Amino acid sequence: MGIRLGCIADDFTGATDLANNLVRAGMRVVQLIDVPSVDSEQSADSEQAVDADAVVIALKSRTVPAADAVEASLRALAWLRSMGVEQIYFKYCSTFDSTPAGNIGPVTEALMDALGTDFTIATPAFPDNGRTVFKGHLFVGDVLLSDSGMRHHPLTPMTDSNLVSVLGAQTTRAVGLVDHTVVAGGPEAIKARIDALREDGVGIAVADAFSNDDLVRLGAAVKGLPLVTAGSGLAIGLPANWGFKPSPAAAQLPPPGGHRAIVSGSVSVATNRQVLQYLRSAQPAFSVDPLRVAAGEDVVGQALSFAESHLDDGPVLVYSTESADTVRTVQGRLGAAEAGELVERTLARVAQGLVERGVRRLVVAGGETSGAVVQALGITGLRIGPQIDPGVPWCAAALPGGETLHITLKSGNFGGPDFFTSSFALLDEEAG
Repeated sequence: MGIRLGCIADDFTGATDLANNLVRAGMRVVQLIDVPSVDSEQSADSEQAVDADAVVIALKSRTVPAADAVEASLRALAWLRSMGVEQIYFKYCSTFDSTPAGNIGPVTEALMDALGTDFTIATPAFPDNGRTVFKGHLFVGDVLLSDSGMRHHPLTPMTDSNLVSVLGAQTTRAVGLVDHTVVAGGPEAIKARIDALREDGVGIAVADAFSNDDLVRLGAAVKGLPLVTAGSGLAIGLPANWGFKPSPAAAQLPPPGGHRAIVSGSVSVATNRQVLQYLRSAQPAFSVDPLRVAAGEDVVGQALSFAESHLDDGPVLVYSTESADTVRTVQGRLGAAEAGELVERTLARVAQGLVERGVRRLVVAGGETSGAVVQALGITGLRIGPQIDPGVPWCAAALPGGETLHITLKSGNFGGPDFFTSSFALLDEEAG
C-alpha cells in the first residue's frame, strides 16, 4: 500500500505519543530519530520505513531557535515527500508549548509554503489526557492552560490560553476558528466552515475539540488537506480515511528481557507525582543533583554504581525531577539553558551505562531527556507497540550491537501516578 501519512514531530516523546494513537487506530508505524540520510547507516531505517503505513520523524526542535526548527522540519518534509507520503502531519505538544517567537507558527508557515497550500488547521486537543479546546481556548483538565502548571514551564511558560491569539502572534497568516458548534455538525459542516474561512483569507484555523468524537469528525473533514497540524489527538481520526481499523497486530513487539530501569528528567507536575509514588514504594532510587554535577563530582559514576547493586532486584530509578522552586534555584545559579543541558547530558550518560549493564527495558520521562537518551544510545528507529497510558506506548529499538531494547519515551505531562511500575507490568503481560 505504501506510506499514507508522513509525520514531523517537534520532540521525541511527542513523536511516540502520535505514533501510539496511529497504531491504536490500526496503522503500522515506524518512528525515525531525526531525518534519515541515504549516505548514512540510517538508510537501513529508510527501507524499514517503507514497510509501514505511517512514518513519524522525531526532531528535537521544540525549543531551539525558530530558524533551526524550520530548517530541520523542511529537511524532514523533503525526505517524507521523497517517500511518496500522501499527507503531512506536523505534531506539537498538547499544551501548545511555544513562545511568541515560535516555534509552532514559523514551522507551520514554512511547511505550508513548501507544500504550496493556503490553509491548514491547528488543534492540540487530546481529551484522553485532559487536553480540550473550547472557543479556541486550551484547557488542561478543568483549568485553562494559563492556570495550569505550564505557566511555570522553565523554557516555554504558557500564560495565554487563547490559541487564536497565541498562534496569531507567531504567524503572518490570519488565524481563525472552527468552533464547537460547527464541529458538532460533522465533517460536512466543518468543510463548509473551512471553505468560508479560506474565502475570508484565513490561512490557519484553530479547531475546537473536547471529545474523541470531535477528533473523528475533524479527521474526516481534513481528508485531502496537504498539511494538518495538531497534538497527537487528531491521529485518532485520520487512519479511517485510508480504511484502517483498530487491530492488535499493529502493536506487536518482540518479547522483552533484561534488567529494568527508569531515567527521569522532567520537571512537570505529573512526573513529580510519579517520582513521589515510586519513592513511597521504597524501591531503589538515585537523585541527580545538577549543582553537584556542575561542581565536578562524578555523579554519573555514583548513579551507575548504585544502580548496578540493585538491578537484579527490580527496576531502579535515576531522577533529577524536582519542584518548580528547586528548579528556579538551580537555574538561578547555572542559567536556565545551561542547567537543562547539564541534566540532559548527565542522564543520557547514565542511560548509556545502564544499557551497558544489561538494562533492556527502559522508561525515560521528559521530552528533552528522551531526545538526549535516544541520541546517546545510537537509536535511529523505533517500532511502536502497545499503549501504557494515553499517549505513551512501549517501543522496540535495535541497539547498535543488534540486541532489542524495549523503551518508552514519556512526555513529562503524561501518565498516572503509578506509571513507573505499571509500565513494566503491562510489558510483561503483553509478552504473555
